[in-house]
Amino acid sequence: MTQPLTAPRGQRPKVLHFVTGGFSGATQVAVDLVRAHGASGRFDALLVLRRKRTTLPERVRALQADGLRVELAPGWSHAATVWALASLCRRFQPDILVAHGYSEHLWGRYAGLLAGVRHLVHVEHNSRERYNAWRLVQARWLARRTDAIVGCSEGVRSALLGYGFPQDRVHAIPNGIRLEPYANAPAHAFAQRIPGIVMAARFARQKDHATLLQAVALLRTRGLRPPVLLAGGGKASARRAAERLAQTLGLADQVTFLGHCNDVPGLLKGHQICVLSTHYEGMPLSLIEGMAAGCAVVGSQVVGVQEVVDSGRTGLLVEHANPQALADALATLLNQPQDAARMAAAAHAEVLQRYGLNTMTERYEALLGSLLEKPAP
Repeated sequence: MTQPLTAPRGQRPKVLHFVTGGFSGATQVAVDLVRAHGASGRFDALLVLRRKRTTLPERVRALQADGLRVELAPGWSHAATVWALASLCRRFQPDILVAHGYSEHLWGRYAGLLAGVRHLVHVEHNSRERYNAWRLVQARWLARRTDAIVGCSEGVRSALLGYGFPQDRVHAIPNGIRLEPYANAPAHAFAQRIPGIVMAARFARQKDHATLLQAVALLRTRGLRPPVLLAGGGKASARRAAERLAQTLGLADQVTFLGHCNDVPGLLKGHQICVLSTHYEGMPLSLIEGMAAGCAVVGSQVVGVQEVVDSGRTGLLVEHANPQALADALATLLNQPQDAARMAAAAHAEVLQRYGLNTMTERYEALLGSLLEKPAP
C-alpha cells in the first residue's frame, strides 16, 4: 500500500499533509489540497493518513489510483505515530509539514520537530475540540514553534485565539468544495425532486443524528412522512445507536441507512432537503454540498454552521439539539415548497460565489508560499 518517496524533486518545494485516516471533513480538505498541489505544480505533495479502524484499504487505493502519493502511519499509539511519521519525514524531506485536525496536529508537529522539518502548519477543523489541560499545554508549546495556525472558518479562528495561540500566526481559510459536480444542479428542478431529507455525515458523537430522528418522528404526528436517507460511514457503534433509535421511534420503514455513498452530489440533486444536525462544526462541507446541489438546507445553530447559512434567505437555522425546532423547520420546507425553492436557489448562488474549492486551495498555496520566504520559528 505504500509508494516510493524518491520521485525527482526538481525545483518544487515539498509539502507533507498529515491527517486522520478516518475520512472525515479534515481528511477531505487534506486530500483536496494534495490534489490541488499536483494540479498547480507549485508543490511536490505527500498525503500521510493516520490509520484508524475506518481506514478502508479500498479508499486508500482509490486515492492512489487518482494519482496521489499516499502513506499510512500507525495509529495504535501516539508514540508509534510520531516515530513512523518522523521516519517518513526524513525520507520525503518536506519543506513544510501541514498537520490537520485534533489530535493529529499534536503528533504531526512533534514528528516534524524530531525530523527537523523547517516549517510547520497546524490546521484546526472544528470549533470545539477535546483539549484537556495537558493537551492544551502541549498545543501552546507547539504553537510557538509553528509558522501558521489555520482555522477553517472565522468561528474556528476565534476559538483558536481563545485557546491562547499567538494572534499573529492565526489565520482563517474557509473550506471549499469542488463545484463541477454541482454545475447542473439548476437543471434538477426543485419541484421535480423527491420531497425527502438527506443527511450526509459520518456517524460520530459530534453529529446529532438523534435529534433529526426525533424530529422526523414528530413530523409523523402532523401527517408528514418524508423519506429520510442517512449517508456516511464513521463509528459502527454510533450507527447502531441511530438504528436502534429509528426502530424505537417506529421509523424503520421511513429511514434508510446508506453507509458510505459514492455519489453524494447525485443523491443530493435528487432530493429537496439537506439537513445537518450537529453538536459542533468547523466549516460544514456536507451542508455546503447540499447548498451547491440546490437543496433547501437546515442546520443546527452552532459555530461554523451559522457562518454558512443566512437563516430565511439561504436556508434555516434551528436551535441546537431541539427536535421540536427542527421538526418545525422541516415542516415549513415541506409545506411551503415555493419558499423552500427560493432559499435553495439563493444557497446555490452563495456557494458558487464564496465556497469554491479553487478559492480555498489558492489561499492555502499563497500562505504556504509565503512561509518559504520567512525564517522558521
